[in-house]
Amino acid sequence: MKRTKKERQQMLKETIKENPFITDEDLAEKFQVSVQTIRLDRLELSIPELRERIKYVAEKKFEDEVRSLPLEEVIGEIIDMELDQSAISIFDVREEHVFIRNKIARGHHVFAQANSLAVAVINDELALTAKANIQFKRSVKQGERVIAKAKVLKIDDGLGRTIVEVISYVNNELVFKGEFEMYRSEKIKG
Repeated sequence: MKRTKKERQQMLKETIKENPFITDEDLAEKFQVSVQTIRLDRLELSIPELRERIKYVAEKKFEDEVRSLPLEEVIGEIIDMELDQSAISIFDVREEHVFIRNKIARGHHVFAQANSLAVAVINDELALTAKANIQFKRSVKQGERVIAKAKVLKIDDGLGRTIVEVISYVNNELVFKGEFEMYRSEKIKG
């Protein structure tokens, strides 16, 4: 049974509300229309593309959770967070992040993603990096997406320190590994 445009658009709104991460391709298959029709429907309904929806959902979810630094200061986009446990962010390497002559990402961008994620995962008003042991495993190139995963290994309340491991991947290939020793604010004040 073919739906009217109005019915399809109403169902499209409900589907995206239930699952903001659904792709245009999946929507086209679900409603048995072309991807272009889905894009036109989204445009008419003022529904942003997938990337913008992901960003919006992440910002709304994590703006109240990230305590140690403003969300806009995190390098990359946080897509999952459990304070003092783990966090995941994504970073798309664009032209402004690479050396012009070889299109390889400048190391400080990959480090900044990992370091800011290590700070963000701390459940405290203020966290600072005390020490970092890092290894770049391979170069990252323009156009690649870096997925960084932070895991809190140890919280030492006596010293006011937290050890956070961050491992970064491009297409499941290890590109960066770091262990960050973080000061917590109790120790900074004291």
